[in-house]
Amino acid sequence: MRVAIDTNGCYTVQAGVARYIRGLLGGLRQLRGTDLEFFEFAWEVENFTYRQPQRALKTFYRELIWCRHVAPRLLTRHHADLLHSTTGYLITPPDQLPNVITVHDLAFLRFPKRFRPWQRWAGRRNLEKVATARRVICISQFTADEAIQLLGLSASKIEIVYNGCDFQSIEASPTESRPEFAVPSEFFLFVGSLEPGKNLSLLREIYAGAERTGKRLPPLMIVGARWEGVAGEGRPPADWHYLGRQPDETLIYLYRRALALVFPSKYEGFGLPVVEAMALGCPVLCGSVASLPEVGGEAALYAKLQTDEFGQAMLRLAGDETLRYEMAEKGREHVKKFNWHKCASETAAVYRQALS
Repeated sequence: MRVAIDTNGCYTVQAGVARYIRGLLGGLRQLRGTDLEFFEFAWEVENFTYRQPQRALKTFYRELIWCRHVAPRLLTRHHADLLHSTTGYLITPPDQLPNVITVHDLAFLRFPKRFRPWQRWAGRRNLEKVATARRVICISQFTADEAIQLLGLSASKIEIVYNGCDFQSIEASPTESRPEFAVPSEFFLFVGSLEPGKNLSLLREIYAGAERTGKRLPPLMIVGARWEGVAGEGRPPADWHYLGRQPDETLIYLYRRALALVFPSKYEGFGLPVVEAMALGCPVLCGSVASLPEVGGEAALYAKLQTDEFGQAMLRLAGDETLRYEMAEKGREHVKKFNWHKCASETAAVYRQALS
């Protein structure tokens, strides 16, 4: 069984999808010696910046030229038995080559206004092709239910394979790095791409309200890339610290010292920061929406995504050390179910089903 793993996502994004691909590859490498042989398959040219027209030209070539016309010939030349499309239906497989597709979420259909015109067009087009795959992997039951409802997929075609957690294997002796910037003695942590769906605006309202009423909230450390437009949203609340993208060593340092991860996202196919935080003993506060109750289980604290209730939950966490300790213990236990070896083993089983 020779499988081509589409790794184009590692050259276009630096967030959740790239972590999924790298984690899956690491897990699959542990399975070598079985009937599985795989190779990474991509146009290996990075396209992370938003500088135009370079970004548009690279995207055009990758998605409309390489994926459609170059990749099929290369797959035949490399004698692939199966293609795993890890970030949606980008690559057009040669005739008769089975295809497994991972669907992370259906945000393109649920929240089209969150995306640029090209992303909306390409995303919808790729999602429409998912039905042609031999098997479909969904990273949560929530995403599977969405795929059945919005794409009309048969449940018999879908397998649920949870993501793993990059920080599981380092819990015993973690590799961390003290950052060069100042870190408060107490702080909340936010991790995620700074786009509207992550709902940082709710935290802005909470901090503004606390400032008006004289209630003290600990500083907020914000890790994530700022999308265009975020910088123009006005003066940030006092004690907000935008840190940009940070290496894992710094992120580990922050997770281990934060009072809690505050994660008011409106929509997640999985929610990797939730399991990352739990693996490192960081309590998690989030909304009971989308996949988050499924992924957070009984180890997370849930609050409505409303200013009063979410703000009260933050104040409760800040003032209750016993609650934070109990949540940290539950989180460390709960997160054991999410690991890349398990993800890879279950994914390999999907490959075998697709080829049977």
